[in-house]
Amino acid sequence: MSAPPALADTEAYEMVRRHGSHSSAFLAMNSGNRRFRTRGVDGFVPYREAGRRHLFQLGGPVCAVEEQPRLLEAFLGWAAQEKRRVAAVQLSRPQAELHAAHGFVVNQFGASFSIALDGYSLGGQRMVKVRNMVNRARREGVTVCEVEAEERDGAAVGTALDAVDAGWLRAKGRHVKELEFLIGERGGPGAPHRRLFTAVHEGRTVGYVSYSPVFGERPGRLYDLTRRLPDAPPGTVELMFATALLRFQEEKCGWLHLGFTPFVQLGLDTAAPGPSSGPLRRCVELLGAKGKAIYPAAAQESFKLKWRPQLVEPEYLAFQGGVSPGAVWRLMRLTKSV
Repeated sequence: MSAPPALADTEAYEMVRRHGSHSSAFLAMNSGNRRFRTRGVDGFVPYREAGRRHLFQLGGPVCAVEEQPRLLEAFLGWAAQEKRRVAAVQLSRPQAELHAAHGFVVNQFGASFSIALDGYSLGGQRMVKVRNMVNRARREGVTVCEVEAEERDGAAVGTALDAVDAGWLRAKGRHVKELEFLIGERGGPGAPHRRLFTAVHEGRTVGYVSYSPVFGERPGRLYDLTRRLPDAPPGTVELMFATALLRFQEEKCGWLHLGFTPFVQLGLDTAAPGPSSGPLRRCVELLGAKGKAIYPAAAQESFKLKWRPQLVEPEYLAFQGGVSPGAVWRLMRLTKSV
């Protein structure tokens, strides 16, 4: 059986807007993701193929809560016909419970962090280090502005952002990578709906931050992609983040979601949502403690925690029918961890 017909980008966006309750649901719009749909359900399952035997689902089914079991069952049935096994990445607690009820082994994979903007302040003793970094960047002459939608596709902006990307990649080195499947992107189908802030120093763009829309119970913005040149003044990222935060606050935005970080806050999972894998749990814990060469989880967590998020939630990884070395390997290849 061939894959179901493709879902138009505009249709997918409207489905995410109606049903995307997860703070990272908009990442389903990333280029490279496929979208499974079934007759009679207003929604889709975002996924990617990995090798000949595996499908990796990003988050839970994007549809009304009462339709999620039906859509997931249809997706699993189609995958079985294709002789593929499904794994799901970055599931919320309710989504993890849904997958556990459908024969998945579920383990905590990390956590997401969120700031409620109503009444939030960068003042006070607890935020003094953040303010010091912001002020240091300003003293160095860094300025931050939002790039308007009509300017983002221009050659000048594109060239400047390409230069930041190239410098960032060179500085990171070949062993340290971002989890590509689980972060935002500059272009792709979702580009028109993102907000972009850039930092300029001495006439040169030295960094940028992108924010995606978030819908559902905690609507707002998702901090989904950041880049800076290695020689950008200290505090550049903090200044970009603080500028965007205050802008969103002025716009009465409800939440600023800092996104998912793998291998951290593993103690949040005090009661597993279903059957779990001991070996996978130990592997995730080991990567959190020793896996800096694969992913700088501790640094990411530290950056997010210094903004004093009020909400930290566990997120889960689920494997249909149990964990296999082949599936874990394919996930690491898909996310460019190896």
